[in-house]
Amino acid sequence: MHQSLTPIGAALILAFASAAAPHAMAAPDLKIALIAGKTGPLEAYAKETETGFMMGLEYLTGGKMEIAGRKLKIIVKDDQNKPDLGRTLLAEAYGDDKVDIAVGTTSSGSAIAMLPVAKEYKKVLIVEPAVADAITGDKWNKYIFRTARSSMQDAMAAASTLKGGSVGFLTQDYAFGRDAIKAGKEALAATSSKARVVHEEYAPVSTTDFTASTQRLFDALKDKPQPRVLQIVWAGPNPMNKIADMKPERYGIHLAPGGNILPVMKTWKNYGGTEGTIYYYYAFPKNKMNDWLVAEHQKRFKAPPDMFTAGGFAAASAVFNALSKVPNGNSDQLIAAMEGMTFDTPKGPMSFRKEDHQALQSMYHFRIKKDQKSEWDLLELVREIPTAELPLPVRNKR
Repeated sequence: MHQSLTPIGAALILAFASAAAPHAMAAPDLKIALIAGKTGPLEAYAKETETGFMMGLEYLTGGKMEIAGRKLKIIVKDDQNKPDLGRTLLAEAYGDDKVDIAVGTTSSGSAIAMLPVAKEYKKVLIVEPAVADAITGDKWNKYIFRTARSSMQDAMAAASTLKGGSVGFLTQDYAFGRDAIKAGKEALAATSSKARVVHEEYAPVSTTDFTASTQRLFDALKDKPQPRVLQIVWAGPNPMNKIADMKPERYGIHLAPGGNILPVMKTWKNYGGTEGTIYYYYAFPKNKMNDWLVAEHQKRFKAPPDMFTAGGFAAASAVFNALSKVPNGNSDQLIAAMEGMTFDTPKGPMSFRKEDHQALQSMYHFRIKKDQKSEWDLLELVREIPTAELPLPVRNKR
């Protein structure tokens, strides 16, 4: 027989149900791991990436830090640029922390070590800011996406500025440098530049005296067809000033530095008119997202955003767009949604190429300003190099 409730009993049940309802209906947090080399020589890059990533999520979520009603929980880990530690931390993020998606890391060596972990756990990893071509080449698997530009994209941007002549390269003697020069030579061959590589110099990472390396480059270039270009590909404090002090113009040699972080480029002010290529400079892109980033970063940090700040923001946009399409975080569904996905970044739109999940993006040809009106008024735009002029080869054997 059905027994009716007393008014007190009914009230207690109603109160309990009301109190329990929000907890029963609340969706679990969306967990995102951000792995970066915050300890060691690439610390500045890692900190910029983290700043840009957090500002990107703030902007894209309107300050709510949630997607589809699910709160975002960001778990930041420092791999100290050590491949073994990077691999361990990513396994920890996927296995113990149960993250839905991961982003990282700063060092290409550590990033390459992390790729098989994503495959083992069947979870998406967005690589930012590591640039080694192998990440979307022979070391790639279907769980890997990259918002960072690749060494080959850097090289093709640089090659697009050359119209014949002779090229010498100076870089660091480790994986990044050798990868970059290999890409540089391939890019010159693949574009219509018709420039010829005449010499390559690989200096130890800790080098402070560039006299011998530079003189070998000068000797190799000085009698070769014009224009004579010495391309500098260097991570961290750049040797351009020391090379410029050796007066390459005596031999008709022009320096072509790759873009760098603002504190490094600030030291180049005596070399106004020198040209190079860069991934991002805060004053170049003209769009609403970049306007917000520049203004807000200036307000908070008394300086404009840098290269890796923009990269972190781009990774945040990829995460936001992917999880907005697949809020349950299912890896197979994420991959399907992200292949070919176009998303806005401070640089403008990027698109993940379906074949290898590399983000296709424009680059910039710059000239160092001769008349710098303020501390960070460093570069002027020669032109934006569109994606169509960067015919990136597919190298992943998919």
